[in-house]
Amino acid sequence: MSRPPAIRDGSRRSAPSTGVLPGNDPAPQHPPRCLRIVLGDQLSRDNPALRGCDPARDLIWLCEAPAEATHVPSHRARIVLFLSAMRHFRERLAADGLPVRYLALGTHPHATLQQALAADLARLKPAQVTVTQPGEHRVRLALESACSDAGIALHCLEDDHFLCSAGAFEQWADGRKELRLEHFYRWIRRRDGVLMDGGEPAGGAWNFDKENRKSFGRQGPGLVPEPIGFAPDAITREVTALVEARFPRAPGSLARFDWPVTAEQAQAALDDFIAHRLPAFGPWQDAMWSGEPWLYHARLSAAMNLKLLDPRGVVQAAVAAYRDGHAPIASVEGFVRQIIGWREYVRGIYWREMPGYLGRNALAADQPLPGFYWTGDTDAFCLRESIGQILEHGYGHHIQRLMVTGLFALLLGVRPGEVHAWYLAMFVDAVEWVEAPNTLGMSQFADDGLLASKPYAASGAYIQRMSNYCARCRFDPKRATGDDACPFTTLYWDFLARHRERFAEHPRTALMWRNLERLDAQRIADIRTRARTIQSALVGGRGDFRQDSA
Repeated sequence: MSRPPAIRDGSRRSAPSTGVLPGNDPAPQHPPRCLRIVLGDQLSRDNPALRGCDPARDLIWLCEAPAEATHVPSHRARIVLFLSAMRHFRERLAADGLPVRYLALGTHPHATLQQALAADLARLKPAQVTVTQPGEHRVRLALESACSDAGIALHCLEDDHFLCSAGAFEQWADGRKELRLEHFYRWIRRRDGVLMDGGEPAGGAWNFDKENRKSFGRQGPGLVPEPIGFAPDAITREVTALVEARFPRAPGSLARFDWPVTAEQAQAALDDFIAHRLPAFGPWQDAMWSGEPWLYHARLSAAMNLKLLDPRGVVQAAVAAYRDGHAPIASVEGFVRQIIGWREYVRGIYWREMPGYLGRNALAADQPLPGFYWTGDTDAFCLRESIGQILEHGYGHHIQRLMVTGLFALLLGVRPGEVHAWYLAMFVDAVEWVEAPNTLGMSQFADDGLLASKPYAASGAYIQRMSNYCARCRFDPKRATGDDACPFTTLYWDFLARHRERFAEHPRTALMWRNLERLDAQRIADIRTRARTIQSALVGGRGDFRQDSA
């Protein structure tokens, strides 16, 4: 079992907040030359919108808008993370002598960013507005609309936090029949010389997936080095109280909040991961174990997505650990693939395919999201464990997302837009550019194979192999019918039956559908009857899947 989490006190790094933050003062005597917008996921001093800022003529603008916490019903920890990190960043800007207008919750009457910006454009009358590319198409449209209505030019700058610009991704994608991650990953490694020995990949292979899919077996993970946490300082405590008061119906808990909210804390979290968990990350990155939310995972995605960490520094630290002999190539390559591969790739897909991407539903899924996704109240242990962990921490690693919560929604046939809204709401690292393609494309196959070449469909046997969840569950992953049948296994065969025509001849899925052909007609009918029982139980608000739920 893990030792208790190490908690680092962050209070020495930040001055206490005063409730009404500085910056909510009257308009300057002269209109600013440039109003420089900083959004909640752009908290880097190297933000392009801050470069060339003249304190005598420019004004930096940050806003806490209530609608950003409610357009999806956001987890309390997600709201606190964004607001606390924004307020800490405001303190850093002020310490650097930069003028900041900071609209804190409760100090302005506006619900949305667009409304708040429109009011300040009318009041401040800047000559122009500058912002770095937002992480959500919705937000960019809102800023463009406010500036257009005010007749003020908006300059939207390329976000060079990322290794691959939207334009570079378009050039890579141009003329390709398939936009596969593996092709993109090899291209960017060659282009940037990451984990390369001359013209060849370090270690003699482009990936080490076969080595990186181990389970812990019956013995479990043993003693896992717990990641450091950061005790809430005065600013975070104030934000916590504000969120509890302003958003009492928001899901999730704040009892265990210890996420990094400053660049210094994020760097400490990176150093801790490299030193203590990176060497074992690779082999067990897909494994799950009850009561172990972190295992060997980095827990850095939230800091990177808020721009508290630069991905180049993260990759350099991991590669250095390999070159120094601290971490094996399989672990380092598996980690680097997440950063310069998946992270950059899904952003390219997002901006290339928006705005229509969010509405895709290639499999015509029409079921509602089960209510237990918001409560964890189900007797399927893997779902209860994973969702309970998400409610407690705002976190689940990629296999819990893809092959537990995402897999169940795929097999059940949940409307992709509802799945997308849940993932965007419930994870502290969720920003739409990264969440939407992972959810709609990789998890739900809603984009008809644009991102993933096949649906990630599996029975309960996968969860049994990769975790100890099934040993603690009343359902049998080997059974597809009966009251003790695993819902994943039932719905897996039902999924195959529903989509037989679409995938039976698909080169990467034909084997799965050939297995379906081995079942006789009565067996398939019984499975489909059981699947309808599960759907009826969930639509009726129950999470116990019993036969008498129909």
